[in-house]
Amino acid sequence: MLGFGLNDTLSPIMSNSQEPPIDIDYSTVTVPKNHRRSFVNMLFLMLGFTFCSSSMMVGAQLGNGFDLPGFLLVILLGGILLSAYTGMLGYIGSRTGYSLDLLCRRAFGRVGSYLPSTVIVITQIGWFGVVLGLFSVPTAEVLQINPWWVVIIGGGLMTASSYYGVKGLIVISAISVPLVVLVGCYSVGAATVEGGGLAEIFARKSGGISFMVGIDLVVASFVSGGTTTPNFTRYSRTPLGGVLVTVAAFLLGNSLMFIFGAAGGALTGKDDIFYVMIAQGLIIPALFVLGTNTWTTNDNSLYSCGLGLANLTRRNPRPLILISGAIGTLASLWLRDNFVNWLIFLSAILPPIGMVLILDYFVHRKRYQPKTRPYRGVFIGPVVAVGAGVVAGTFLKGHGISAINGMVVSSAVYLLWALSAKLKKG
Repeated sequence: MLGFGLNDTLSPIMSNSQEPPIDIDYSTVTVPKNHRRSFVNMLFLMLGFTFCSSSMMVGAQLGNGFDLPGFLLVILLGGILLSAYTGMLGYIGSRTGYSLDLLCRRAFGRVGSYLPSTVIVITQIGWFGVVLGLFSVPTAEVLQINPWWVVIIGGGLMTASSYYGVKGLIVISAISVPLVVLVGCYSVGAATVEGGGLAEIFARKSGGISFMVGIDLVVASFVSGGTTTPNFTRYSRTPLGGVLVTVAAFLLGNSLMFIFGAAGGALTGKDDIFYVMIAQGLIIPALFVLGTNTWTTNDNSLYSCGLGLANLTRRNPRPLILISGAIGTLASLWLRDNFVNWLIFLSAILPPIGMVLILDYFVHRKRYQPKTRPYRGVFIGPVVAVGAGVVAGTFLKGHGISAINGMVVSSAVYLLWALSAKLKKG
């Protein structure tokens, strides 16, 4: 059924089987079928994840760099690439019920999975800090207080909701998503009326960004979070539902964030969505909506951190979420000042991991069966493939899209390794 189901959202996750799960977040086992979530629950969860103020900021940059047709084409092509990548990961997560880290155990081996888990932990803590800083600094300026007050209070609240797992993520998302849509639509409408139409607004500030860089920014805006998609779609009741909520979130939801940021950004000439909304006279809505918007993204990021650290340490993820939140909070102001460099880094290192995982799932389906134990050591081929993809994504700048470069090279190296292994077996 597609009903929202308040009881479905708020009910505690407790096992009805005789053997309870190792932990409430299923960090070491598949999510049982009777603990999967409804389609609407998952839709709110995934939309809340992609409804992010940093995507609005990228949208404002794109609005200042393209005319209207160019902007729409960039977000369409970038969104298709991003949703295709995340959609495949969403399918695998919902089909198996495994988190990203459990999937990596099968693709890279138990010890080999420490590499992607470490990368995910570092990038998600960093993303938490970036998004928190983007909200905290302008908020402190408006309130005329030290930004550390906003950082500490905001980081504490976001960490607290993540600590309560998926049910906490769904509740916060269900509150935030409608508010973001309402205020975003109002912002776009106000900008359109004031600027004499969207085409006129975009024509004021066009030509500052190349087409390929624009697509790269769209993909990089959420390729980090997108790689962690299985952590959430493993709660989907059907694989089709997992794919649909993922595509809706990354193609439609994320594109909405670009549009909300771009219209006001092109009108005001500002790149930071917070200042765009303030310039439109939306001070109170900006504080409240962007605050909840930041919240829904950051608690998802910390949730993934907890699962990654659980794989590395073999401990319950809940206390590890608290540690991750503390680190991300303390580093947030520094990460905010290095936002663009962080996006470039993410676009190079995350896609090869997800791409190798996708290929390995379809090449070695038996490894992903519930009763199959993962290899204890390291599968060298997938690790080398990821390394090659990272090198390609990092050093082939200016030659296509860095994320796609990394995916293509890692895919080629992985498939060569898989073919050679098959030939050796005869």
